[in-house]
Amino acid sequence: MRSVARSAALVGAEAVRDGVRPEVGAAKGLPGDWVTEVDLASERAIAGFLAAETPSVPFVGEELSGGASASGLRWVVDPLDGTTNYVHDFWAVGVSVALVDGDRPVAGAITAPFLQEVWHAAAGAGAVWERASGAVECRVSSRPAPSAVVATGFPFRRKERLPRYLATMTAALEAFEDLRRPGAACLDLAWTACGVFDGFFELGLAAWDVAAGGLLVQEAGGVVSDWSGGDGWLGGDILAGTPAVHEVLRSVAHDPLRSAGGSD
Repeated sequence: MRSVARSAALVGAEAVRDGVRPEVGAAKGLPGDWVTEVDLASERAIAGFLAAETPSVPFVGEELSGGASASGLRWVVDPLDGTTNYVHDFWAVGVSVALVDGDRPVAGAITAPFLQEVWHAAAGAGAVWERASGAVECRVSSRPAPSAVVATGFPFRRKERLPRYLATMTAALEAFEDLRRPGAACLDLAWTACGVFDGFFELGLAAWDVAAGGLLVQEAGGVVSDWSGGDGWLGGDILAGTPAVHEVLRSVAHDPLRSAGGSD
């Protein structure tokens, strides 16, 4: 199934590269939440491939299935993560394919179509990063938390979450060396898994954004949780990183004012 996930992600990546970039996308109902014909073409291609390879496994995609919920064993797919980047000609975009059993990803793959990179993992079997120079085992970094560079994403769909997020971001910026916001959560998690970044945090994502990437981080020796430190991170509120960075993220997410040295 790991191999199937990898192949499916590559099928999606080919559809993304072959697509025609529009000047603008079509809004899905919330500001900044875009969908293009390339998103749809990628999801159709992935869904068709998976239907042929694993006809008994249900498919949950961000676009064509409307993000319909499902339980049990299922494929969870983001056909183009970073659509706003894509529309703006910024090639930090990804394709994410995960096999999820209940609330646990068991196999997954992520591709960066324009960077020619692939990551894949299976539960208990490690994670691999394939790039032009060859394939290597994914391992999270060993940098100490004060030297860490941590990726994040803004809760642009849910502005009411900004106060909580901004307090946490401020505390994180004080705790770590620096923050980055590339704009494609699956790539943020893949880069965390292979030590490019040291951690990642965001609120309000969906399972297709985080399932494959969270598994990569876990299999690379990192820690993944929701913002309360529990196992509900497939719900989209996610903290991920090296053990040391994750510990700091839990602290700043729980009590950002105290972590940043402030007071009530």
